Amino acid sequence: MIRGRFAPSPTGLLHLGNLRSALLGWLQARSAGGELWLRIEDLDPERSKAHFVDAIFRDLEFLGLTWDGPVWRQSERHAMYEAALEVLRAKNAVYPCGCSRADIARASTAPHLGEEGPVYPGTCASLTEPPRGACSLRFRAQVGETSFVDGLRGRFTQDVQQAVGDFVVRRVDGVASYQLAVVVDDAAAGITDVLRGDDLLSSTPRQLQLYRALGLEAPRYAHVPLLVQPDGRRLAKREGSTTVSGLRERGVSAERIIGLMALWSGLRPTAAPIRASELVPGFSLSAVRPEPTIVHDDALAELISG
Repeated sequence: MIRGRFAPSPTGLLHLGNLRSALLGWLQARSAGGELWLRIEDLDPERSKAHFVDAIFRDLEFLGLTWDGPVWRQSERHAMYEAALEVLRAKNAVYPCGCSRADIARASTAPHLGEEGPVYPGTCASLTEPPRGACSLRFRAQVGETSFVDGLRGRFTQDVQQAVGDFVVRRVDGVASYQLAVVVDDAAAGITDVLRGDDLLSSTPRQLQLYRALGLEAPRYAHVPLLVQPDGRRLAKREGSTTVSGLRERGVSAERIIGLMALWSGLRPTAAPIRASELVPGFSLSAVRPEPTIVHDDALAELISG
């Protein structure tokens, strides 16, 4: 049985970019007779707010995107992340690192730029004594290419060591990193299929390396193109025009929002109002548009005005 998940961060209101991933993941699971679980990724205690969690629940219910199983909250799962780190410590797969971002940027080894900034040069990888002061934990990235077949993008290959270097799995403040937490959570929940935005495509090889190091089975992945502004930047929140709650407060129906999402995703030729449940029959990931969708202001204005 397919089991997917939607995993929003409660650091703001659910916007249309989040919604499209939620809708497509929900359709993927429901069309296969499977389940969709909901996970609240609230590892950041300063930015995560309870009222945003409540808003996520309201928005999903308003749109008819039901979920199965318990609602998981990462803030309640620190013990599981620590247990995973103990497994990695026992395999010498992690090491303490006292380097700050500034240290990495000015390292004498002149780290080259990777996909996410300066590649970590391995400064602390071979130390015989742990650095003084507060330390993060880094995973020893495996040498060579890591490859997988994405459900939308096809084969994707990355040399993690060259692209990002040894990467953080526990932050200086003791909180598990995103890369570790999602692996532990997806494995514990028995997630078989992960559908998410393709801004996270380059994270997948790191997660696959963690799956292997922890002896866990990895899910299948599908990364959907983003909704972008005309200048190519990711769709921003503008005065509520791109948030589900903002649209609902302006009187926009769930069916109209879902209809626009279906058009932008390539599932239908028009933005005619439709319920999410009506998109389930015949849904296929192969129908999803392979390129980013440009969202123009006039389309949002039309949605709001009806």
